[in-house]
Amino acid sequence: MHLFRPSRLGASLTVALLASTALAAPAYAQSGATLPPGVEAAWLTPPARPALNTDPRCLPSAEDTLAAVDYVTLSQIAAMAREPLALSTGSNLTQISSNWVAATFYVGAARVARRSRNPEILRFLTAAAEHYNYSVRGARSGPTMLNADDIAIGDLYEELYSRRRQEGTLLPLRQRLDWQVPHLNRSTETPALVWWWADALYMAPPVLARMSAITGDPKYLAAADKEWRRTADRLWMPEQRLFLRDERFVGRTEANGQPIYWSRANAWVIAGLARWLEAMPADYQGRDYYVDLFQKMAGRLAELQQDDGLWRASLLDPQSYPEAETSGSAFHVYALAWGVNHGLLGRETYLPHVLKGWAALNRHVLPSGLVGAAQKTGDQPVRTRPEEVGLYATGAYLLAGLEVADLNGSVKGLPVAEPARDTPEVIAATTPTPPAPVTIVGEEEIRRRAAEMQATAALAYDPAGLNRPSTIEPLQPPPADQQQPRAVVRFAPDRLDDLLWENDRVAHRIYGPALEAREPPSGSGVDVWAKRVRYPFMDRQLRFPNYHVDRGEGLDYYDVGRGRGAGGLGVWYENKLWTSRNFSTYRIDKTGGDEARFSVDYRPWPVDVVRRVWETRALSLPLGSNFTRMTSTLQSDTTDPLTVAIGISKRRNDAGSGTVVRDAANGRLMFWEPENPEHGSLGIAIAVDPAMVQGFAEDADNYLILLRVTPGRPFTYYMGSAWDRGLDFRTREAWESFVAEQAFDFSAAGAAR
Repeated sequence: MHLFRPSRLGASLTVALLASTALAAPAYAQSGATLPPGVEAAWLTPPARPALNTDPRCLPSAEDTLAAVDYVTLSQIAAMAREPLALSTGSNLTQISSNWVAATFYVGAARVARRSRNPEILRFLTAAAEHYNYSVRGARSGPTMLNADDIAIGDLYEELYSRRRQEGTLLPLRQRLDWQVPHLNRSTETPALVWWWADALYMAPPVLARMSAITGDPKYLAAADKEWRRTADRLWMPEQRLFLRDERFVGRTEANGQPIYWSRANAWVIAGLARWLEAMPADYQGRDYYVDLFQKMAGRLAELQQDDGLWRASLLDPQSYPEAETSGSAFHVYALAWGVNHGLLGRETYLPHVLKGWAALNRHVLPSGLVGAAQKTGDQPVRTRPEEVGLYATGAYLLAGLEVADLNGSVKGLPVAEPARDTPEVIAATTPTPPAPVTIVGEEEIRRRAAEMQATAALAYDPAGLNRPSTIEPLQPPPADQQQPRAVVRFAPDRLDDLLWENDRVAHRIYGPALEAREPPSGSGVDVWAKRVRYPFMDRQLRFPNYHVDRGEGLDYYDVGRGRGAGGLGVWYENKLWTSRNFSTYRIDKTGGDEARFSVDYRPWPVDVVRRVWETRALSLPLGSNFTRMTSTLQSDTTDPLTVAIGISKRRNDAGSGTVVRDAANGRLMFWEPENPEHGSLGIAIAVDPAMVQGFAEDADNYLILLRVTPGRPFTYYMGSAWDRGLDFRTREAWESFVAEQAFDFSAAGAAR
């Protein structure tokens, strides 16, 4: 059966893609259209209405609810399939498209496809994705490439990737998101926002968060987090616990004098929050902000639900828009039910609102199987007719129905895991196969064509045969008995004699003699690793040849280079820094418990031509601390005092040169690095005995704090680090405030936490 007619835009555009998918005709046989011969209309008949009782003791059964959801899904697919495909997809409202209107339906339908026994839903979604070649709209300009609406279809591509693990399904989307990340993550605030309207918070952030969950690269989530908060700063009205649609509505009022709060704008936000939180790690720094926002909005929306179970187009002026409106209402029901199912909203309080809303939505399912009373596309409240439909309303209804079905089960945890990979049989059964060319006629041509296809499969190079990973897969957590926080230090001959140490908050390394022989530029700088788990992860990360890639637990992206890194030292003489090479010997005193303690020796190095200096350094990192305590004993071939410089490597990129804080009175040198577009920012702090401070200096590679030191007399200083995509510090201000509060002990037995 041909599902599509030639496009009205030209006879040359024959839309045959989905006609080739061999979709079962009965699945498209409703919605009032004339059925092809041989198709039985009875195949897709409305299920018996689920028992819609608002008494919390009488939940709709999961079976009945899922039957209703299946019916509406297939009815909407049937309606879309009868529409011709347009060449331009921007303003399409009823047919298959790659715009936000269709994408909102795909989001709901993809979730239904996880639960439905009918493979035609997944087959249809795959056919749509194949038609658009897994790509996104908006290539014309910078603003269109950033348009959140055009990213919404990315959820479908991510769903298909998770279920099939086919690299090509994710590549175009990931390329666009990679292009967006620096703009979302910009370090300079701008008058204009990327996501300047509330709807955007449904369209793009969940796609970015999900990309981080799939790839293990947190840059997408971090960038989205940054822009999300910018949008909320402009549009969230805490006194009303609601969002304005955009800044044009500041100060604008309805006929009753109340501010204009559009129901669907707020529906986009709270439904987007649910999807956003589904992909956000449970220990993500700042997650509580979104949970709190979700709960505040849910409470306010429950107050504004009308007696018929729906919400009016204008939340604070229901009298001006008294008619039913389902597109916003369906998302509100979804969000409230989702909050109950995931333990964020109290069941006793919110279940009556959910059941009342679900009953009301089902009263507006039309005889065609589509959801009626859906406000048309726009940007503010308008009047709505009962027969008006929208793909976005159907998509919202599907999400709501799935959550209502789940009310029969127990509370589910967050985040929500990606769907498991389908079996090869399911993938084959739900993947469209292009038809043979129309020139393949007759038995001889059919046999020739079959032989050609066999040769293509046999002779074509297949990169999968290399057994290489198709994308960056996140590390799976270690066994439970290995997730205990502990402080560890390890000498790593497998890593050219590195010394690695970490605790539950930070991770560092210094370089040993094997690397010195291999890489003459290496030296005694201190490396910083970015870490976001409480258990030791460095050895897990080092299992991969490229340990500079974030697989969800952290990475090494810090470049020590020729500098001091985070707290390496040298001798400052004649305005020049004289430093040692790599450590020569080491001793490990304690590891695997509440403290990592070890010491290293550095061979003599020259200070100009006037003297030689050598060092023994004892290092200690306790659990719960961001600071490694270092006690250095410098020896020299003369007894003259030394000016020791403890340094932090400079950094500069397109985001600037970072922020340096020099505090002689308290003995502090701090540097917050400029933001790395992919990995965020590191903060580094040096704390020394203020009584020893002589001042500050810098050279081409380092910021330096200068101390007066007597050869042979030990002195203690502390080096600490933080990562704004780790677990403890989101901002420079938070890190610097933390450092300022620390009480460092520079005595022989001191410690800091």
